[in-house]
Amino acid sequence: MADLVITPRLTIPAGELSVAFARSGGPGGQNVNKVSSKVDLRWNVRTSAALTDADRALLLERLASKLTTDGELIVTSQATRDQGKNRDDAHAKLALIVRTALHRDKPRRETKPTRASKRRRIEGKRHRAEIKRNRRID
Repeated sequence: MADLVITPRLTIPAGELSVAFARSGGPGGQNVNKVSSKVDLRWNVRTSAALTDADRALLLERLASKLTTDGELIVTSQATRDQGKNRDDAHAKLALIVRTALHRDKPRRETKPTRASKRRRIEGKRHRAEIKRNRRID
């Protein structure tokens, strides 16, 4: 199994991932009873050497509902009847979950309204006031 690239600056070593196989449920006839195609992929966020302290804290906070008490993130896949495809799907799911959880929004930089936009706003107010003034019957 190869290392799992999450982002250009984060790669999970293959040694930190553990893969287990089980029989899938659902329809499939005799194949379901014979083949262990379901994939359980586990990765421990707390003990991972691939993460910085800031990234680890962020993942533990954002993925708290998806982690076990030991800090393991478990991803399963039983989408297909092929074990290899399910393994690839589980890797892709794990990468997506971690990438999404690590995403930080760019801070908003406040801007001031331009002089022209202020002038247009005031002119619009004056115009509206003039219209209303002309409606009055004296």
